[in-house]
Amino acid sequence: MSASSVEVALVKAGRTKIRYPAALVSDDGTHLVVRAPWAAPGVRDFGFVRFEPGDVFTEHYWRDRWYAVKEVRSGNGTLKGWYCDVTRPAVVLEGRVEVEDLDLDLWMSADGSTVLRLDEDEFEESGLADRDPEAAAEALQALDALELRAHSQGFAELLSG
Repeated sequence: MSASSVEVALVKAGRTKIRYPAALVSDDGTHLVVRAPWAAPGVRDFGFVRFEPGDVFTEHYWRDRWYAVKEVRSGNGTLKGWYCDVTRPAVVLEGRVEVEDLDLDLWMSADGSTVLRLDEDEFEESGLADRDPEAAAEALQALDALELRAHSQGFAELLSG
C-alpha cells in the first residue's frame, strides 16, 4: 500500500467480514477519511437503498468515536445517502484501518426523509450486552447520537470537519 492508499478491514465477532483497498483522502490523527468503490460482489438491495458496482463510498472513521459514517454516491455522482456503522473506535496501523462492527447501523436517505435504525435484533442476539456491557452501552449511545444528528442537522457538517 502506498502512502495514499490503505486497506480497510471490517471485523465482526473476531473474524474479518470484508477487507478492501481504499484511497486515503485525509487523516488528522483523529478523523480519517477514505474513498472506495462498492467492495462487495454484485448488488445488495436493502429495500430502502441499493448498493451496486460503480457506487462510491466516502468513509469517515474516528479513533475516538464509536461509529463510522459512509457517504454513498452512485457511479454518476448522485448522492444516495449515508450509511452509519456503529463500531468500536477505528484502529489505524501501517496502512490498515480496522473497525469492529457492533451490529447496529443507521441509514439516512439523501433528502433526509428516511432515517432508519437497523439490525437492533442482530445486536441483541450478539450477546455483547452480557460479554461487554460497557461496549454495549457505548454502542447504543452512538446509535442514539447518530439518529439525533440525522433528524436535527444531518451529516454534512460532521463530515466536513
